[in-house]
Amino acid sequence: MTKLLTSESTTPGHPDKVADQIADAVLDTILKDDKFARVGCEVFVSKGYVIVGGEITTRAWVNTNNLVRKVIKEIGYTKPEYGFDFRTVAVLNTIAEQSPDIARGVRKTATKKQGAGDQGSCIGYACKETPELMPLPIMLAHRLVMRLAEVRKKKILPYLRPDGKSQVTIEYKNKIPRRLDNVIIAAQHDPNVSLKKIRKDIIEKVIRPVCKKFLDKKTRYYINNTGRFVIGGPVSDTGMTGRKTVVDSYGVGIPVGGGALSGKDPTKVDRTGAYMARYIAKHIVGANLAEKCQVRLSYVIGGIAPLEIGIDTFGTGKIPEEKLLKIISKIFDLSPGGMIKQLNLLRPIYRKTACYGHFGREIPEFTWEKRDKVKELLKFV
Repeated sequence: MTKLLTSESTTPGHPDKVADQIADAVLDTILKDDKFARVGCEVFVSKGYVIVGGEITTRAWVNTNNLVRKVIKEIGYTKPEYGFDFRTVAVLNTIAEQSPDIARGVRKTATKKQGAGDQGSCIGYACKETPELMPLPIMLAHRLVMRLAEVRKKKILPYLRPDGKSQVTIEYKNKIPRRLDNVIIAAQHDPNVSLKKIRKDIIEKVIRPVCKKFLDKKTRYYINNTGRFVIGGPVSDTGMTGRKTVVDSYGVGIPVGGGALSGKDPTKVDRTGAYMARYIAKHIVGANLAEKCQVRLSYVIGGIAPLEIGIDTFGTGKIPEEKLLKIISKIFDLSPGGMIKQLNLLRPIYRKTACYGHFGREIPEFTWEKRDKVKELLKFV
């Protein structure tokens, strides 16, 4: 049986990702001085301005104006002709304190343990399609925009501007990814570059280095398909925190949880539960107990234990899912405080998550990508 599966990703200069990076930069700055702050930061970007809002309770101080400008500069909006420039952008700070009714659910519970900062449903997933145990379409989409940003920053393609997107469609045969059916790149550029040159350069310098293994004569290319992409970033479209949840997660085909991830401190189970669910799913697949695995966790505000722990190995499991559930409860502490401790989440690591996905990059900061409990898991099996 043959089927197609598509996923997309965005560069750091995409308006929604600008918002996510600012929100997580605020969180990181606060966590440096106050590990127990409560942060729910929301950001809105548009033509010439940034609004930073949400609810934050902390003893740390953040120069929001300077921080926003610093992030925008690092993303690459450094020239007036882009229409969105770190020097001239207006910054509006509308942050308020967290509701005390929410705070008491985190701090005061019947067992005196830390409770969940809100209700939430979380999804984690892993599969054997890539070495990172991620779906191939989303990983290729991320790698394409990583490369797009790289050739811009290194001036390999000096005419590129910060905004950009990718999309890939993989053809599966008998559930195995075989070839790249089509690939889409939208790359913001200077006005004096021809479309012919852009398409040639993008294929040679971006697509082929990333996707060579999966390209064939039938692969279709769509590069700046309208013919022009000069006006981009927040000038062409508004950006908001949390609008790229599928990009942040596993791509299409895998459900996402009930809430977005960026801008939230670790007491928010939308974020921490999603990281723990990925951690568990990756262990099950990494231990060769299944070819693919989806883990579901759900919580109530102020709750200690998850209301639901669900596992689906899609018929690929080596042992019954009921047994896996019992083993998981013995190895992984799924209380909000336990997840934070196991994954060491009270650190300023979150801006790195705001681009190229929260999952699939095996770097030291992303503790949920480790496989350090595989031996312990196998002992129970």
